[in-house]
Parts: sequence; structure tokens; C-alpha cells
Amino acid sequence: MLALIRHPQSRGAQAVEVEVEVVRPRPHQLLLRYLLTGAVGRLRLPAEQTPARADELWRHTCLEAFLRTAGRAYYEFNFAPSSLWAAYRLESYRAGMTSPEAVRTPQVTLQAGPSGYEVRVELDLGLLPELPSAAAWRLGLSALLEDVEGGISYWALAHPPGKPDFHHPDSFVLDLPPPETSQDPHELRP
Repeated sequence: MLALIRHPQSRGAQAVEVEVEVVRPRPHQLLLRYLLTGAVGRLRLPAEQTPARADELWRHTCLEAFLRTAGRAYYEFNFAPSSLWAAYRLESYRAGMTSPEAVRTPQVTLQAGPSGYEVRVELDLGLLPELPSAAAWRLGLSALLEDVEGGISYWALAHPPGKPDFHHPDSFVLDLPPPETSQDPHELRP
């Protein structure tokens, strides 16, 4: 499990912890398991919906993954606990944004437990040719958590200096190698 760090300019969710487990069981598959623990009763979570694309998920509780291509371009994926999702391709830092149609609908599931929430994401990226299946992928993982007072906290594996900025190149700190052998796609730990 990888611990996300709360940005110092965050408002709210001070007594929450966020961890992410990342697995790449197949060359073009990404499995994420976000664990939200601590004072999660103070978080505002959207109601469950039918999985669909939606913009501006980052305005409320949203889990994110950023994935750099072999060049300057990168992808941004947003996952709401409601099962709404978004995918964007950017040509370079915060520029040239498009919404790639080739992204398959991810499976996003939320489970409430005695110690918090677990959000699982299964993402198939096999239709994105810019992501080489035989190479390591460079990721940035992040979360925005909204509390019941409307305060937003910003969480990431690494934060660049200054205000929260998940798009900054310094946020892409995780190298995820390709799988050595095929694994069960549901191999995330319970």
C-alpha cells in the first residue's frame, strides 16, 4: 500500500488517511484500490449512480490516476465513488486536453467497512496505443476529498512546491513495470 500525503493548503479531512494499492496484472490493465480510513464519517461521498462519463468530478470527492505516455503527453483518469468517471489526454502540462473515446468504461466500486471506505477501480487501457505494453508506466496518484462542511483536501504520492497541482511533472513518481506473467485480474488484497 502506498500512502498519499495531504497537501498543507488543504481544508478539511485532517483526521483521514488515504492509501492506494496499484497492480498491473496484464500489460494494458490497471487495478487500483483506494482505502480511506480515520474520520471518514465527516466525508461527503456522492450517491451511487450508473457508470457514466462526467466532467468536473474533481469539484467533489474524486480519486485520480495520472499516466504519462512515452512522450510529453499524459492521461488523467478521475473516479468518483458514485461510479462516475472521466478520462482526458493532455498534449503537455495542462495543455491540449481531449477526451479519448477509446477508453473503456472502468469498473468503480465502493464498499463501506468498519474502519472506512474502499474504492476499487478496474481500468482497461488496451485501446490506447501510446501506452506501451512492454514498458514501465509512470504514474501520479491522487485524491480530492470533500468534507461535510465543503472543505476540500488534496492528497498525492508527491506534491510539487506551491499550491496543489496533480498535473505537475513532479507528481509522477511511481514507475509501474509491466507484468512478468499473467495474474488474476482480481488479485488486489481484500
